[in-house]
Amino acid sequence: MGAAPSNTAFQKLLAIASQLNFRTHRIAHLLDAKGRHELKLPREFPFVIKLFQLRHGAITQRLTWHERLELLMPLDGPLRERMGDLSVDLHPGDLLVVDHLKPHQAVDTPGLNTRALVISFQQECVFTPGCPLTDHAFLIPFFRKVEGRPQVLRANSNQAGAAHEALGHLLECHFDRRGFHREAACKAWLLVLLSVMIQEFRYSALERVELLRRQQQATRLKPVFDLVREQFAARVPLGAAAALCGMSKAVFGRLFKEASGMSLGSYLNHVRMAHAVEMLEETHDSIAEISLRLGFSDQSHFCRHFHRSLGCSPGQYRAQLAKRRKQSPSSGRP
Repeated sequence: MGAAPSNTAFQKLLAIASQLNFRTHRIAHLLDAKGRHELKLPREFPFVIKLFQLRHGAITQRLTWHERLELLMPLDGPLRERMGDLSVDLHPGDLLVVDHLKPHQAVDTPGLNTRALVISFQQECVFTPGCPLTDHAFLIPFFRKVEGRPQVLRANSNQAGAAHEALGHLLECHFDRRGFHREAACKAWLLVLLSVMIQEFRYSALERVELLRRQQQATRLKPVFDLVREQFAARVPLGAAAALCGMSKAVFGRLFKEASGMSLGSYLNHVRMAHAVEMLEETHDSIAEISLRLGFSDQSHFCRHFHRSLGCSPGQYRAQLAKRRKQSPSSGRP
């Protein structure tokens, strides 16, 4: 499954991509203190395609989240994407619907070396007030959440060829700065791509009423998401969080897990780990000082959570970072 697909559309997509500039995955400067990924999209058509070269030791390792919708496809080799508690293994030509509201990141694995397409857009590109209600269907793949089952259109799917063809046209339109009605062409091929995805996921698609229900849930839970991001070092008891949203503890626990893919405690630790990485990279504070700033009762407690999340101790992470910076003195801060 790891080999690149041989369909003609994917080969054409690779040929188009070979003429474009892929940049090292350095996005730390776009992340705010709460892990939110700031990305300015054009007001008239909030859509962009980012091209990244992902190499071991040269990608930003911070959990992030954002409101915009996102699709991810590796082109040359395997890629592991983490979303909440779920890790998804991708291969060339696989198209992942990123669970954008969960803390997520591309995982730096040994031997990692692949180019990747990241398509980002606001839902207004697809549906705005006054549009036919049928246009809601294009958003279903992004708002459907089934625990442990990521939305991936695999490269060996019957729909893959059509998806690769649409992506090829999207690349051509988006990077043709002189194109006539460029934005209109991008929207047309984006809708084609989303239509293919609806076909791929048609048997598990949510009805519009379910989509709206999930959106309402996210709105009800927003006070807690905001609280955790702003006061990540504070203790957030389940009862207090439930009261903040006007729910019982049982209802809150169920809805929070459904919306975020993890428990409140796990979500709080994910946010803390994102700040831990930032502090290790950007300050000279001791590990003991960082553990206190993050709200952990002691350093060993912090180190256990850090190792569980990133696969190494805070000290090892700093040592690896120092080694990479010494090997690439001209790279500067990510």
